[in-house]
Amino acid sequence: MPPTDASADPGAVPVHPGCSGPSGHPGRTGPAEDIRDCEDTLDLRLPDELLALVAGTVPDACGADERAPGRTHDRSGPLDPPGPSSPPGPLDARDLLDQVGTWGPAKTPVGLFHLLPVHVERDLPVISGWMNDPGVAAFWQLAGSGARTEDHLRAQLAGDGRSVPCLGMLDGTPMSYWEIYRADLDPLARHYPARPHDTGVHLLVGDVADRGRGLGSALLRAVADLVLDHRPACARVVAEPDLHNTPSVAAFLNAGFRYASEVDLPAKRAALMIRDRSLRHLM
Repeated sequence: MPPTDASADPGAVPVHPGCSGPSGHPGRTGPAEDIRDCEDTLDLRLPDELLALVAGTVPDACGADERAPGRTHDRSGPLDPPGPSSPPGPLDARDLLDQVGTWGPAKTPVGLFHLLPVHVERDLPVISGWMNDPGVAAFWQLAGSGARTEDHLRAQLAGDGRSVPCLGMLDGTPMSYWEIYRADLDPLARHYPARPHDTGVHLLVGDVADRGRGLGSALLRAVADLVLDHRPACARVVAEPDLHNTPSVAAFLNAGFRYASEVDLPAKRAALMIRDRSLRHLM
């Protein structure tokens, strides 16, 4: 299941620690083997047609152009078949997250923001550096050699696209790390009344100087809007920060999320935060 969302402003949104997909839990303390065992996605059987499509025509699982393969969180059923007006080619069928790599930039009060699907060879040094920041490591548990972060990224990129790891680019500069994933297919769905196409977000703000000054809230709102704008089947964007991480919960509230409930996850007691499509212009 998704990691604990460390926090939007203060730092790291817990990601699955060194796992493949929605598994890793940033707050876990058990051996790596135990973490991996608990971090698997829901035991859903994807249609053979979808598996063949992912393997043969959507290698980067992000539906992105030049970016590397996508990662694994959770996804839902079969891809929508191409309609009669769909252009020909391998991107006729949308991936499980509607091609995050094609969403484009979003204007925010803090600058022009863009989600850029991760390319390991290019992005590993900066992401690994962030993971070794003490404030981030406490939640993501990926500190140490770059190999740990690389394994975490490649596990998603080699998956079927249920989770897409991205760099957050603000005015062209990488300053945050994101995971956009299918919450309805993630182990998180065992702990709350999930709905089809619920989409989850995990966030890590890289630089200490960028934390605690409202950037997290502004970017969370922007990313939630991007999800709702580009995923018409998604009615809710969800997150599960640690209940005791007050700055993180506050950042989500300031970003238009509502506090839905408390949920007991394997690594923490979390605040289930939801941004509803129907309320997006009111909150």
